[in-house]
Amino acid sequence: MNQTAFDQFEELEEHHWWFRGRRTVYLDLLRSVLGGQRPERVLDIGAGVGGFLQALETVGDEVHYTELCKRAINRCSERSSARGLQADALHLPYAEMSFDLVCLFDVLEHIEDHEGALREVARVLNPGGVAILSVPAHPWMWSENDSIAEHMRRYTRRGLLEVIDWAQLSVERCTFANAALFPAIVGYVLAGKAARLLRITRGNATNLSLSLPHSLDQLCYRVFAAESGLMRHLDLPLGHSLCAVVRRRDVLMTPILKRDTKSTPSVVAVGAS
Repeated sequence: MNQTAFDQFEELEEHHWWFRGRRTVYLDLLRSVLGGQRPERVLDIGAGVGGFLQALETVGDEVHYTELCKRAINRCSERSSARGLQADALHLPYAEMSFDLVCLFDVLEHIEDHEGALREVARVLNPGGVAILSVPAHPWMWSENDSIAEHMRRYTRRGLLEVIDWAQLSVERCTFANAALFPAIVGYVLAGKAARLLRITRGNATNLSLSLPHSLDQLCYRVFAAESGLMRHLDLPLGHSLCAVVRRRDVLMTPILKRDTKSTPSVVAVGAS
């Protein structure tokens, strides 16, 4: 990730409406899918600066995470007791069938071989386990923000479903998210495109560079978070992001199981007690 984008993530991740909203919406969707079950082992692939880790610790018993960036791992270890490894999403240092829940929040778009990354998810996912992933939607919304964040692509719903299918995973839910604020986001992106055509530059700026008054930031969060009530019951037809809940194809709808996990490889972990 571009250093500017990383710095903004580190600064804004705890209180910015977009980060807070996606945590609320995706975790609420996840809880509705789990139906009261508590996963024993959870893996957050590409945890970034650790925004989801504390929330995931309320969902599962033992939370692990991976990150490529050492600085990100250090930040994660400051805010969570989860166990971290510096690892590539294409070569996860875990045994097969190691986790009951695997998460990839805005990760796939950074990986050229996104099918390979999802095959790794399928490999480490326990029979009966669940994976949840989110990605930026709509290729036509590609902007300078995507380049700065070092995205490889944005997704159509059909394109996301295809790569999930190629990875031998079955889709339980696939919904758009951030729907109510989508028109405003489109307007902001189109304004940026127009500015570039007119050779008006915003510098090395991301979508997060737009600073909102606290009251407006709070309003945006409430609007975004309110979607969680709808997403418990239906898939939204439009939005700024896509979120999918998937399972291993051979065990679709099998309950989450408890099992012995002592066979995981010997690794040097961050945050392990």
